Parts: sequence; structure tokens; C-alpha cells
Amino acid sequence: MASDGSPFRDAREKQQKKKKAGKSRTDETDTQEQIQRLTDDGHAALQTGDKTAALQCFKNALKAATRLRESRLQRTCAFNLGAAYVEAGRPQKGLDLLSRSQSGERGERIADLQYNLATAHEALGDHAQAVRHYLQAAQLYRSQGDAKAEGDACVRLAQCHLKRQEPNEAADALKRAAESYKLVGNTSAAALALKDAGKHMLQSGRCDADDIITVLTESLETSTNITDQETLGKLLNDVGLSFTQLRLFSEAAECYEQALPLVASKPHRLAVVLQNLGAVHNTLGQYEEALRYHREAAALHGSLGSRGAQGRCFSNLGFALVELGELEEAWESFLHAQQAFRDADDPSGQWQVCEGLGGIKLQMRDPEKATHYYKDALRLLCQCQEVSGSVQERLVSKLSEALQQKLLQQQVIRPSVRMTALRDNQNETVCLSVEVSGDRNPTGEVMMSSDSHLSEEHTSETNDVTAQPEANRNLNNTYDKPDIQQHIFSVRSSAHIESASEAAMLNGSEETPPSNQPDSDEATPLTRRLTSRFCTVM
Repeated sequence: MASDGSPFRDAREKQQKKKKAGKSRTDETDTQEQIQRLTDDGHAALQTGDKTAALQCFKNALKAATRLRESRLQRTCAFNLGAAYVEAGRPQKGLDLLSRSQSGERGERIADLQYNLATAHEALGDHAQAVRHYLQAAQLYRSQGDAKAEGDACVRLAQCHLKRQEPNEAADALKRAAESYKLVGNTSAAALALKDAGKHMLQSGRCDADDIITVLTESLETSTNITDQETLGKLLNDVGLSFTQLRLFSEAAECYEQALPLVASKPHRLAVVLQNLGAVHNTLGQYEEALRYHREAAALHGSLGSRGAQGRCFSNLGFALVELGELEEAWESFLHAQQAFRDADDPSGQWQVCEGLGGIKLQMRDPEKATHYYKDALRLLCQCQEVSGSVQERLVSKLSEALQQKLLQQQVIRPSVRMTALRDNQNETVCLSVEVSGDRNPTGEVMMSSDSHLSEEHTSETNDVTAQPEANRNLNNTYDKPDIQQHIFSVRSSAHIESASEAAMLNGSEETPPSNQPDSDEATPLTRRLTSRFCTVM
């Protein structure tokens, strides 16, 4: 009988162990193949937008990896599942899993992991942490020579800076993104990034005008290689808005004119470009040329149901007609604008129109109605926020002018009025003592400049063009999609920042509030889908 330690028994045990090890290796191989298959299926589900199926695949892959007790494989599966949770709108769950996928110092230096961690923090609203991780991701992508990924990270970095009210830092990130995109030949993305960089440089108020112009010019030069008409039309419109804010109106007009044929097949976008082109021609004093653009834009906005934008077009048209001396037609245009702004519940537009109507009535020598409109303008102004005091002062001054003209008109009409001019050498004014038979004026006197005669003052008041100067700056940056409520939209591309502040409406004058505010007081909320990066190879 062989002993327990006999060579025959030892050989048999070795054979069994070898057999068991072979089976184990086979099982391990099968499990790895299963994990790879589940990972591929998860990616395919994401491509079709089936996030539920993708999550299930990545969960099963992680579960299978746990059985193998292979730490590297487990981290990879946790990485993918965490990224999928972020895309599925569950960023906290995703962040927990992404944190599990880190492995000490080496793990912290994985570029894609930094990118996904940043995405999760961004979705959670922790933009300070998102900035830190996006910046690390961009640096790591650069060290790896992956310029496209670096550009993507810089674009998202800029988005987070904007959320933190840091437009200058956002502009720097976008300029870096443009450099990266140029390296890989993506001129479209580079041009869009530069366009947005220029816009945010303007927004920051800390950049030299020449530097901004350089960035915007580079964007236009880079855009010559853009073949997609929709993208190019959007870029030209936006650069035109920035040039307008820089008061480079001729350059802005050139941008809008180039954009015009590119957007001809898109009614809403065509309406926006026509509106902006007409507004710029107003500013340049080219009123005859502006009329056609105003009318076409108003008709298009009306057919689209964009009453607020239509009101701005009618307001621009009214301003141009006043400048051309067509007061009756201007009056009708302002009335159309007034109704449109009422429909859109836009008090900012309404007070501007009332100021214009008051100015027309003054020119028509109807100070009583002018007074009525100026009072309405002041009342509506109180409903607007962030209006400079100079606007109110201007309206009060015009109201005073209308009241004086009304009183002077009454004095000229009534035969029983006697006026006695008394010069006061102390204050250099002329006091007109007014005596009215049976109907005495309660104020008793009218104050006038000492170097003016009554007839001269009356003539200068009635010939003064008092339509609101800011009406010709009613520009429109609601370019991307038609909407009855006229929210601010921005197009999404691989290098374009989607920002509600993007959308920052242009201020036509330092003294006036933004005259092209959307019909709603709230900008469109950010709806950009956050995307993550995945591991495709185990």
C-alpha cells in the first residue's frame, strides 16, 4: 500500500491542481471576454441614447470584474459606470464611482479621469472643483500630445469660469482652446472659440479694445475655411454684435451683409440678421437703406410670432422715419411697436416707444399729447430694473420741455393774455409775467434762457428731433432658434460656449438699458448635456 507521501499520490495531486488551474484560467478568460462584451454593449447603448441599457451593461461589467479580484480591471469598470451615471443625470453617484477608480498618485494623473471628475463636479454645481480638474485634464492632454482633447477640456473650463462670473478667465481658456483646435486642423471650432473669447473679453471690461479687435479679426480670418453655412452665418452675426459693442458699425454691417445669404433659408435667423443690419444702418445715419431691412425683419418676426423682436423692428423703423421727416408714417410704426411690446409684456420697449411718440408729437406741435406720452414713459421706466438715472433725467427734461411748450402755446392762442418781460440782472434769466383774464395760470411765470427770444425758443423746441436715440440700437442676438417668448439661445458645437449670460444683450447706449432684451425676463436655462469619457479597451 502506497504511503500518503508516495510519488504516485503526489503526481495525481499535481495533475488535479494543474487541471483546476487550467479551468480557473479558462473561467477567467471567459469572464474577461464577458466584461469586454458588456463594455462594448454599454458604449453602443450610449451611442443610441439608451442610458438605462448602458448603465445596466456597465453595472454587470463591474460585478463581473469584482469576481476576478483584479483591481485594475475593477477600476476601469468603475470608471465607465461612473461616467455613465454622470451622463444619465446622476452626478453624485457618478462622482462616488469615479473616486473609486483612482489609485493613488498614478490614478490621479489619468487625463480622462480628471476630465470626468470635472464633469461630475460641474453637474453638481461645484464649479471651483470643476475648474481645478478641467485645468489638470487640459495640462495632461497637452503632455500626451492630444490637442483635440485639450481643446475640449479648455472649452468646458471656460464654461465653468463663466458660471463663476469670470469672463476674462473664460476668454483665456477659449483662446487656448482655439490654439489646440488649430493644431488638429479643426478651423471651425477654432473660429467659434475665438469669437466667444472676444465676446467675453468685451464682457469683462478689463481688456484693451485693440486686443479684442485682434481676437475677433482672427476669428473671421479662421472662419474662411468653414464650409457649413449655418455655422458661418451664426459666427458672422455674433462677431457683428461684438463689433457693434465696440462701436465699429461699418465692420458690423459688413459682417451682417456677409451673413445675409447664408441664413436665407432659415426665417428666424434671417429675421435676426435683417434686424441687426437695419439697426446698424440707422446708427450710421443711412436711414434710406435701413428702411427695407426694418420692414422685412418686422414682417418675418411677425410671421414667427416673435412679438418682442417685431416691436424692436417697428421701433427701429419709426426712428429712421423720424430722421427722414416722415412723421405720420413714423407715428404709425411706433404705434405698432407699442402694441407689440404690450403683447410681449416688455416695459423696457414700451417706455422707449412712448419717448418716441412724445418726440413726434412735439414736432407736430401737440405738446399736450407729448406730455401724456412722456408721463407714460416715466411710469413704465419705474417697472424696469438697472436703468441709469440719466435716462430718467432725460425723460423729465423732455416732459418739462413739453409742458413749457404747452404753456407757451396757450399764451399765444388766448387773446386776453398779457406778457411782461422783466430782466433779472442777478440770475441772467427772463421772467415772463403772465396775466390771464378770468383764468390765471397758477405758476405765474415761465423761466427762459436770457439769450433767447420767445419766438426763437418756440421754434427751436418744435424743430428738435426728440425720438429716442437708443431706438436704433435694438439689436438681436436671439439667433439660434425661433421662440415666441424670445429667450436667448446659443448654438452648440465642439468649441462653442453655451451660456445664458451668452448671451448678454447689447446695450445701445451708456445711458440706456439694453434695448433688445428678450420678451421674457429670464434667459433660457442651460440644457447642455454633459458628456463624459469612457475606456473602450480593457
